[in-house]
Amino acid sequence: MARKEISMTYLSVQEVAEKWGLSTRSVRNYCTTGRITGAFQTGRNWNIPADAQPPHRKPRTTTKSRTLLPVLRQEKAHQQKGGIYHRIQIDLTYNSNHIEGSHLSHDETRYIYETNTIGQTANKSINVNDIVETMNHFRCIDRIIDTAENRLTEKLIKELHRQLKNGTSDSRQDWFAVGDYKKLPNEVGGKPTCPPEDVAIKIKALLKWYNEQKEVSFDDLLEFHYRFEQIHPFQDGNGRIGRLLLFKECLHHKIVPFIITDQLKLFYYRGLSNWKMEKGWLRDTCLTAQDAFKKHLEYFRISY
Repeated sequence: MARKEISMTYLSVQEVAEKWGLSTRSVRNYCTTGRITGAFQTGRNWNIPADAQPPHRKPRTTTKSRTLLPVLRQEKAHQQKGGIYHRIQIDLTYNSNHIEGSHLSHDETRYIYETNTIGQTANKSINVNDIVETMNHFRCIDRIIDTAENRLTEKLIKELHRQLKNGTSDSRQDWFAVGDYKKLPNEVGGKPTCPPEDVAIKIKALLKWYNEQKEVSFDDLLEFHYRFEQIHPFQDGNGRIGRLLLFKECLHHKIVPFIITDQLKLFYYRGLSNWKMEKGWLRDTCLTAQDAFKKHLEYFRISY
């Protein structure tokens, strides 16, 4: 007795794929898993009834891309360990403090963050200021994450300085203004900086220029950083405050942030010293640091 199917019209996988608007691979998978009624195989070829209906497809769930600032805020809120927030707290704090002379190691910085202790310190004396400023720097990072999208202001800059230097031996000195501009002249790299009486005017002018930029570029950030460090508005802590502001503004303007490591320190200082004559040195140094940070983003599957 002849099979009923002989009188039916059958289509190939290619023809069905074109008819249903699917890939040939999808149609072939449906046949293999028995999801197309009446389909049968002859040799390597599938015969699919012309009147067969496409199987019901579950809507594809797309994974929303993760971006840095929301991830940082989420991990901060939950005090999540082992994520990008954890990594930034330790790496940014260690490197920025170490550049300025802190003797704490990366491991000691990590121990302070993770356990509120400094670990084993056999045959090594630890400066209390290094510990206090490390803990304060953690809080400064929290502050720039919280205010990342806010307009840059004098108030925020002073708040960061107050947070960084609070409880240090400097804060107990009459001549040292915690959370306020310097009272005494200072130098950076043997070069004069802005006189104390001119700092407020210079900072206001710098912020006015910066906040008037319609679209902040990478070079705009570096220009701001250079001018800020030239003014050197505080008695101490200018480099760390400047780098915190850089990180904040990268988050604000959706520019991949970067951390100046101890290995890049000399190139960083050279770039700052020669910014007006050759912008490429500081730019290349910061782009090198940015490339390193991108690897962290890729590891934690964060889009940039």
